[in-house]
Amino acid sequence: MTMTSTTSPATSPLADPRLARGMAAQMTLRDRAIAEGARPIGWKVGFSTPAALAKLGTKAPLVGFMLDRKVLAAGATVALSRFSGAPVAEPEIVVEIGTDLPGGCDEATARAAIVALGPAIELVDVTPSDDPEAILAGDIYHRHVVLGPRASRPGGVTADLVSRVLRNATTVATPADVTANTGGLAMLVRHVADTVAALGLTLRAGDLIIAGSITAPLALTAEDRMLVHALDPIGEVSVRFA
Repeated sequence: MTMTSTTSPATSPLADPRLARGMAAQMTLRDRAIAEGARPIGWKVGFSTPAALAKLGTKAPLVGFMLDRKVLAAGATVALSRFSGAPVAEPEIVVEIGTDLPGGCDEATARAAIVALGPAIELVDVTPSDDPEAILAGDIYHRHVVLGPRASRPGGVTADLVSRVLRNATTVATPADVTANTGGLAMLVRHVADTVAALGLTLRAGDLIIAGSITAPLALTAEDRMLVHALDPIGEVSVRFA
């Protein structure tokens, strides 16, 4: 895929050659899957905390893609033995985009494009690396996503949202601010729009973005049986493990 950008080379989210190469490889995976019949449903954000940025030597979160074939029904059972690396679960917020959003927009425009929010759980298959190029080339370890109910949230307001996570019926600590570990949703949406624009694509109305783990990522073991993520007052989603 030929990558073009609406921003200058110095300000492009892919100005770092490692990111440009990693995203080019990632788009090859995406294009191949689409050619095979997969339907793109949106994007994912990862490695957005200050510690993760420092570890990778990056200035902004990494962006990956999501396809319909990776979506699991709420309450589905996943066999952890089928993961090739370390299985990890991440309770997240899913953001629904209501209008096409070009690269180069300001944060207010990005905020206005958010129409709904809901709980999600991403399952990732991690082979640890400090190389952002390799992480991007593998779509940031993405394996599955479980999507919960979404509720109208014009502008992506999160101030009243409370995240509750239950792991095998045991409560997992969550921050009072559901965006404490991810950064503000409008900022993330703007970054995704800029990144996909640099790839010659557009963030589209109807696209979903999972915004990164609300808690520290949860390394799963053979003892894990169920994970529930509630995003009050919107609703909850769960996944079971075998």
